[in-house]
Amino acid sequence: MSDLESQIEDLWSRAGELSAGDADALGPVTEAIGLLDSGEARVAEPDTSGGVKVHGWLKQAILLFFRLRAMESAEVGPFEYADKLPLKSGYEAAGVRVVPGASARWGSYLGRGVILMPSYVNIGARVGADTMVDTWATVGSCAQIGERVHLSGGVGIGGVLEPPNAVPVMVGDDALIGSRCMITQGARVGDGAVLAEGVILNPGIPVIDSETGEEISRGVVPPWSVAVSASRRREYPGGEFFLPCVLVIKRLEPGRRHDTATLEAVLRDHGAAG
Repeated sequence: MSDLESQIEDLWSRAGELSAGDADALGPVTEAIGLLDSGEARVAEPDTSGGVKVHGWLKQAILLFFRLRAMESAEVGPFEYADKLPLKSGYEAAGVRVVPGASARWGSYLGRGVILMPSYVNIGARVGADTMVDTWATVGSCAQIGERVHLSGGVGIGGVLEPPNAVPVMVGDDALIGSRCMITQGARVGDGAVLAEGVILNPGIPVIDSETGEEISRGVVPPWSVAVSASRRREYPGGEFFLPCVLVIKRLEPGRRHDTATLEAVLRDHGAAG
């Protein structure tokens, strides 16, 4: 892949000279997007130190792909689309279930057993095996979603393309993201974590331990924890205000599958369930 990476970086250095339909440039760029589509490459992945390694050249390839592609119209059943990028295909062979109303762009990866309810997955995103993307959920460009995750109805997973070295949203394996949660700007959710409905998470949102009151992080929910939306009081010259935060209310046993009834009871005890 190193030779392809070098080609993409060279094209990126002279992107201003390129125009739609440039066959010489489109070849390696299309090859790079094909690697993302098949899952052979990914935009970002966890590193050995607990951080995230971003492969910026693949983001550069995506941005070049937009530049090099011309607008095209496509008809899928009764629907008509006009876009620069083609839709993903080959779902049956990939073992992916796609309900009418769902769509994914070519250049996104969907693992075997993924279910897409009427939802959307953007280019560069990676959705791991046996994950459910529920109704009206969106997975933004380059977001990395683990295996056996449930993105509940209306969840918004933010995307990021520029700058190429920006860290995308990362959601670990076995996580459960409640309805209408918004996870953006490179926020991270650890393996097995549970986010109650309506949690907003980004790098500016403090994540606080309910037992100690200490700030654990900004924009990172620890693995195997249950977190809810909360607010904390702050005083300013103009008055007293309540700013959003995320509150970790329980630690789960690592590796155990989520028990829905137990989680409901936990959330109800903390006033976070209806």
